[in-house]
Amino acid sequence: MMNRFFLSSVIGIAAAVIVSLPVRANEPLPVIPVGFDAYKMWDKLPQQRIGVRAYMRSTYDRDGGNRTADASHYLFGNPHEQNVPLDVKGKGALYFFRTNHWHGSPWHFFADGDDNLVRESATLDPVDAKKKFTKTVFLPSEPFPEPLCWTWSTTKGADLIWHPMMFKESFQIAYERTCYGTGYYIYHLFSSEKNLSQPLKTWDLRQSPDPEVINLLNQSGTDIAPKNIAKIEKKIALDKETVLLAEINSSAVVRAFKMTLPLEEALNLERIHLRATWDGAKQPSIDVPLCLFFGAGTFYNRDEREFLVKGFPINVRFDDEAKTVELGCYYPMPFFKSAKIELTGITPGTTEVRYEIRHEPLRVPAWQTSYFHATYADIPKPVPGLDMVYLDTQGIEGHDEWSGNFVGTSFIFSHTGSLGTLEGDPRFFFDDSRTPQAQGTGTEEWGGGGDYWGGLNMTLPFAGHPCGARNAKEAKNEKDMIQSAYRFLIADLMPFGKRAVIGFEHGAENLSPEHYEAVTYWYGLPAASLIKTDELDVGNPKSEKEHNYISPNASEVETILSRYEWGIDTFPAKAWGMNDEQRAAHADLVGKEVFPAHEEYGRHTDGTSEFTVTLSPKNRGVLLRRTLDYSFPNQTAKVFVQAGERWQSVGIWYLAGSNTFYHSYPNKEQGGELGMRAPKVMTSNRRFRDDEFLVPEEVTQGRDKLRIRIQAVKNEQELLPGVPFPKPSRWSELKYEVYSYVVPQFDPAKR
Repeated sequence: MMNRFFLSSVIGIAAAVIVSLPVRANEPLPVIPVGFDAYKMWDKLPQQRIGVRAYMRSTYDRDGGNRTADASHYLFGNPHEQNVPLDVKGKGALYFFRTNHWHGSPWHFFADGDDNLVRESATLDPVDAKKKFTKTVFLPSEPFPEPLCWTWSTTKGADLIWHPMMFKESFQIAYERTCYGTGYYIYHLFSSEKNLSQPLKTWDLRQSPDPEVINLLNQSGTDIAPKNIAKIEKKIALDKETVLLAEINSSAVVRAFKMTLPLEEALNLERIHLRATWDGAKQPSIDVPLCLFFGAGTFYNRDEREFLVKGFPINVRFDDEAKTVELGCYYPMPFFKSAKIELTGITPGTTEVRYEIRHEPLRVPAWQTSYFHATYADIPKPVPGLDMVYLDTQGIEGHDEWSGNFVGTSFIFSHTGSLGTLEGDPRFFFDDSRTPQAQGTGTEEWGGGGDYWGGLNMTLPFAGHPCGARNAKEAKNEKDMIQSAYRFLIADLMPFGKRAVIGFEHGAENLSPEHYEAVTYWYGLPAASLIKTDELDVGNPKSEKEHNYISPNASEVETILSRYEWGIDTFPAKAWGMNDEQRAAHADLVGKEVFPAHEEYGRHTDGTSEFTVTLSPKNRGVLLRRTLDYSFPNQTAKVFVQAGERWQSVGIWYLAGSNTFYHSYPNKEQGGELGMRAPKVMTSNRRFRDDEFLVPEEVTQGRDKLRIRIQAVKNEQELLPGVPFPKPSRWSELKYEVYSYVVPQFDPAKR
């Protein structure tokens, strides 16, 4: 079976041929900003991140629905009421942590095994917290100041931490309370420390934020780009359907793009398109409605706030004295030969707008950076049962492969003042994985809120709900019915090496009929930095022989009938948040399968497996992807590569939990928010999962073959104290895919 995400999205369009530049295989890789450097070096957003993988894990309903709003699903529980929703091993950094309100607090952040206990000030009296508190803080407060971290009293529903927490071997999060214990977490794993901007240092609560970063983020909403660089500043009449703002014929980076609209014309101009074409490409990389590009579904300002969007890279400010609306975008936009920036879709008239474009010379080779994109998706009628695809890079601008970074979204989730559709989860797939590397708990959570922001508006440097009335009845006009949100990724950007698919559920079970629109911000170079160089099909005699696969303790070949985690299996009779009219419209779908089960085969072992794989001799490290049976819990293995006569250790490959988990949501009789955990053990019917492991270039560079040894490690972790998992700990291997990191081969002259 093949999910729709993995079908080619472009038919009959021949991909443009990229002619390689003579880039040396041992070319020094660019420095990867880590920790607080990831904020201070925000001008490196377009940069290729070779050897970095991003993941977003959460407390989502493992059955594909929306049980208790995707809250309170735990991998396993430890003594002392520690309930674990995240457990990872490797070299990395947690860049983002989110919960609904204070729920789950006290939280334990175990960095390399060291416990860091964090509370929120509503924790001691959570029952009446909303009545008693007008302002809450994290405790201790020193490591978590605004504007880096925010609590629900500002966000209208969520506690948010953007303080980087680095680790050298492992990171784990545990909640002491389980009621409404929702959350999602974005972290990066690094193949090695070789190209990091600073050595990894185990995080602890004594590490205060970098004052330079706090000062930088406090400038959100203002012009943060360099000032003393080349500038184009003009006023132009919108007297044609398309007007040219600028043509720049050089190698450069746009550092600031600003527009000023007359206040009385802002609503009439909000749907004209901003269009940008880099290096004479046949298709533009930006062609989007003006309002959505600048982070808002509309320029209607219901409460006459100064800032509709007070974001770090993008803002919308109202100047009542000047009677203008000021728009600013500071995402760096590199190009190698030329840039053409236009406004299109104009109804010609006499309106004039002012704009400013500042740019500076591009000082890095083409392969190290990437083009800025803002891709527009208009989805008036989402397909029942299937995620909406806001972005699939395959086929864009005629190119099948892109390498770069996903850096944000701005989207309209309702034109009718409805908030119920916000139960839809984000699901992001990178580089043809069949398991989403990012799986969230809901749409407003992605936009920095919780409980639908209480219907209120808010704007933060990286997330916000800038427009939309509390409900349709309170809407002042049709524009006030437009509900939108934004999420900008800076330190927590998500790299990809050949393809990115950014998808969202429409409603909890993908049945909301709302009209959605989205702009996805991303950087991409039309050349791969990850190329698939081999595949071992475990259980296939021919493939095992070709790869000299040896696994003395392995099981016989097993055939498994199951599913991946892609959403609901069948259409429900009663979908979350749907009214009677909407249910009636979907009555003919009830009971029909959305994602049928399919077969996979392979083996499992408690011993070792060895095999030889093919690499690109120009590789800069390797990504191993394993398809596995997730019914075996907490799969752990030591990974070695052969170096001459010896085996060299390259790390621990670990996947926490299994398709058996527990849900704990104490009811009133069980103590509610103040109650102890009340676990209900559950087993999902989704046993298939893809998982990844990074092999550093220090042991792969220059080699075209690699002998790998996987040594299973027995993991004694229990599901709950005194309650073992249904199956023993075993290493499952159905398939291994081998991807070589390479320097992208791209020639701007052939763009």
